[in-house]
Amino acid sequence: MLEKLAQIEKEALESLAKIEDEAALEAWRVANLGRSSPVMSVFSQMAVLSKEERPLVGQRANQVKVALEAAFAEKQAAVKEAALTRSLSTEKLDVTLPGRPFRHGRLHPATQNLRRVLAILAEMGFQVYTSRDVESDEYNFQLLNIPPHHPAREMQDTFYIDTGETDEARKQVLRTHTSPGQIRAMREFSSQNPQNPPPIRIALPGMCYRFEQITARSEVQFNQVEGLVVGENITLGDLKGTLSEFARRMFGRHVKTRFRSDHFPFTEPSAEMDVECFVCGGQGCPVCKKSGWLEILGSGMVHPTVLQNGGYDPTRYTGFAFGMGPERQLMLRHKINDIRYFWGNDIRFLEQF
Repeated sequence: MLEKLAQIEKEALESLAKIEDEAALEAWRVANLGRSSPVMSVFSQMAVLSKEERPLVGQRANQVKVALEAAFAEKQAAVKEAALTRSLSTEKLDVTLPGRPFRHGRLHPATQNLRRVLAILAEMGFQVYTSRDVESDEYNFQLLNIPPHHPAREMQDTFYIDTGETDEARKQVLRTHTSPGQIRAMREFSSQNPQNPPPIRIALPGMCYRFEQITARSEVQFNQVEGLVVGENITLGDLKGTLSEFARRMFGRHVKTRFRSDHFPFTEPSAEMDVECFVCGGQGCPVCKKSGWLEILGSGMVHPTVLQNGGYDPTRYTGFAFGMGPERQLMLRHKINDIRYFWGNDIRFLEQF
């Protein structure tokens, strides 16, 4: 049996020395180190050997197996190196071909439009002011002239946070609009000089949350940009002039605008602003519902109660406010028919912006 093992080792090493490619090397491995190889068959014959022969044959069989495995590893490295050398000497690399481009990240389309809105407002003298996402019921509703049991306070419209609070004013909610920032900004500015508070011209961007059914036109969260101007002798003409100029900078110098009467609890009088349809040029189409106009924001003169709650004397100060949605503007400009695309994380949609 020992002679047989010596013969197996000799023949295997001789055949291994003649191999020059990976396919033949793999065939050699199966034939000489596989389960049916000669050296492995020796282990299966151990039972027929005497007790004196088993240790000697077993030790020698293991030595042969280890020697073949080492020779195989060495030959495998040599074959791979030879193949690489042949490849480098015979194949050509065209260095003039363009490399594979990197896929660069980009801003979310809602963020892109939000930054554009804020940039335009900054050019018009507005200062960016941010406020918290979680607000008290007092700031989100009551100080904005929305008392308890007002229709806008319905439970299906607001996310209430269960804090165990029983005082209505101190209950915590996810803000339903960015308007609470108006009160916080006015109180911060008026605290600097309560007798003679400074004028305000700010833009308040942020995410809003409403407990509504998700549809093609409504989501539970959306971006909003609030604008607030407070000072002496601020008129409705200032509001119309400011928003008309914003529309021209946002949509083009020749865009047409109109204002329609509306109602918001925290402004009086209130109005919605429309721009001429981008798609049909005012002729009427499915995008504008045949009206020729597209609504882009709501606005109005700040209600005297809201001014007073913010620390400004309504007999001396007036102001106007407006609110717009960046996602809605994108939907109108690009004829996007489903708001859920903005939060679906579909790369095919996001890469178009």
